[in-house]
Amino acid sequence: MSLFIANAQVITMDGESGSTPVTASIRIQDGVIAALGPDVRPEPGDVEIDGRDRLVAPGLVNAHTHSWETLFKGRFDNLPLELWMLFSYPILGNTRVDPDLVTLRSTLFAAESLKAGVTTVIDDVLETPDQDFDQLDAVVDAYDVAGIRANVSGHIINKPFVDTLPFVGELLESSLLDDVRAMPVPTTADYLDFSAEAFGRYRGRGGGRISYMVAPSGPQRCTDDLLTGATELAVAHGAECHIHVLETKTQAVTGPEFYGTTLVKHLDRIGALSANTTFAHGIWVTDEDIELIARAGVSVSHNPISNLKLGSGVLPWRQYLDAGVNLGLGSDGGSSSDSPRMLDVVKAAGLLHKISGPDYESWPTVQEVLHAATLGGARSGMLQDAVGSLEVGKRADLVIYDLKTLAFTPRNSLEKQLVYSENGGSIDYVIVDGEIVVDHGSLTTVDEEALIEEFAERRPQLQSWHDELEQLNQAFVPAFTQMHHRAQAQDIGFTRYLR
Repeated sequence: MSLFIANAQVITMDGESGSTPVTASIRIQDGVIAALGPDVRPEPGDVEIDGRDRLVAPGLVNAHTHSWETLFKGRFDNLPLELWMLFSYPILGNTRVDPDLVTLRSTLFAAESLKAGVTTVIDDVLETPDQDFDQLDAVVDAYDVAGIRANVSGHIINKPFVDTLPFVGELLESSLLDDVRAMPVPTTADYLDFSAEAFGRYRGRGGGRISYMVAPSGPQRCTDDLLTGATELAVAHGAECHIHVLETKTQAVTGPEFYGTTLVKHLDRIGALSANTTFAHGIWVTDEDIELIARAGVSVSHNPISNLKLGSGVLPWRQYLDAGVNLGLGSDGGSSSDSPRMLDVVKAAGLLHKISGPDYESWPTVQEVLHAATLGGARSGMLQDAVGSLEVGKRADLVIYDLKTLAFTPRNSLEKQLVYSENGGSIDYVIVDGEIVVDHGSLTTVDEEALIEEFAERRPQLQSWHDELEQLNQAFVPAFTQMHHRAQAQDIGFTRYLR
């Protein structure tokens, strides 16, 4: 299908106009932006969309998320990460999630994302107690049908979970320690073999929209040989290596406790940093860590809403940008932020760092925030040559906003209103790879009503399952609570909390 969008206001996010709107028409053919400019004309057979009173912008890139957590949406509040994980990623009571439920949850997540103007998701897919190809196939198939672009992972933890946290070994009762340590964990060879097969299995899926990425969970959760092996495999395949690093103060304490240095310095020391690497969160970094991140070309996915909900701290936005670090934006999971709406994340990123200090000249600009939400996120996923900006030759992933709405009235500054006023209610069309996947608020690829009905039918079963998991994992709460307080009490020489 070829599309022609006539005489719209366009935010290209390219190197010339950036976030400043320009008046232009866009011609899309075979999923690619074939022409863009003020003098572009339609060709016979084009489906025309009137761009008058409309704003066209690149589709939003969710640079860090977990679709698994969609099943736990709205269940938890007022828990720091390490306690929250006990219930969103339970240690005890795990049973294999059937592929049909994986398909259902992935379809729901894709549908919510697309309706919110998100055209690409970096989905760090984690299954408990482990992941197999039937489950990963279900994610890929769901995203293929929904029409979204995605990096999907094999998320891996190859240490007993009680040995990934400081002090827990001395605080938890021995029988629980023994039970958890007796649970099987994948070997490095298992994971690298699985990932090598996954790269071939999913190459070209969805017309090239869907790719596999490696995702060692975190440096404290994986052995050194797995961290270096995953990094090398990602580089060899031109793919992303997605890893959680320094999300909380507890993790800042973990580095010196486990390795005698920061987690970033440990990764650098073992050769597990590369330009293919994305750190999810990256909050509790030192100045030296930031220098290492910049030198290696590592990207950082900033997740302001999740960080706020879990009380994790405030990322050093200006320090990262001043050092030349590429930043993306992510929603994080459906349980730590409870929504994949990236426009909420965009606004939060624009606002949060204004209270980091009184120097208003260092506060985030609209250009910086929109770059992180589009091209920065694409770069983090190794997709910058395909998406993230509207340029001739790039894939046609874009959102068309109706300007005759309350959010854009009066029209003072379209780019500022996109960041601070728009919540998704003005979205007319969402286009991915040149295909219309949302048309005037309605999904064209997913039966939304049937999807919601199926979840309603399954609710009693899911509720019972969740309740049982929460009850079983209460056994860890006393020790994990002590661990959290002990980590918080340590003086590490700096803070990422607002005082």
